Amino acid sequence: MIEAYGLTNVVYFPRFSTGESVESRASALLSSVGLPHSDAFISKENPEDAYGSGFDPLILGSRFDHYGLSCPEESRSWWLLGYLFTSLIALDPLSGKVYAFPESEEEYILLHRDIESLQFSLVEFRKIEADHENDVDPEELAERFRRVVGAFDPTPFADEESQWNLALEELEHGLW
Repeated sequence: MIEAYGLTNVVYFPRFSTGESVESRASALLSSVGLPHSDAFISKENPEDAYGSGFDPLILGSRFDHYGLSCPEESRSWWLLGYLFTSLIALDPLSGKVYAFPESEEEYILLHRDIESLQFSLVEFRKIEADHENDVDPEELAERFRRVVGAFDPTPFADEESQWNLALEELEHGLW
C-alpha cells in the first residue's frame, strides 16, 4: 500500500474491541496494511473528531442516524471504511466482506469478498491511474484491471452497477 500511495497517504485502523466478534484477518489487515487516502478512495474520518454524544464515526448505523438516513438493519454494526468515488464503503466485521452503498441509494451491494481483495484492487487501481497519466490506452488499462483483479476476486465486477464497473466505463469513454 505504501509503495503505491506513499507513506503519508495510508490510513491505518486501530485495533480495538467493539464488543462483538470481529473477523480477525480483516482487523489485522486494516491495522497493518491500511487503506489509502487518495482522490479515488477517501479513507474514514478521524474517529477522534467531535460529533456529539452517541455518534460513532466508525459504525455505519450511527452515521446514517446522524444524517437522518435509513440504514438497513443488518448493516447497522458494519464499519465505515471510506468512500470509493461516490460509494460509501463498509465492512461487515463478522464476515469480513466489503460492501458498497452507491450514492443516493439505500441498498448496498457486495463489492469484495474480503479486505485483502479491496486492498489489492486499490493498489491495482493506483497502477492504472499512473499508467493513464503516462498516456497508456484507456481501454487497455480497463481490460488489464478487470483481468488482474478478476483473477484475484471476481466479486468487484459481479454487479454491473458496482463502483469498479462504473469507473472503468468512465475510463474507457475518456471521462478521466
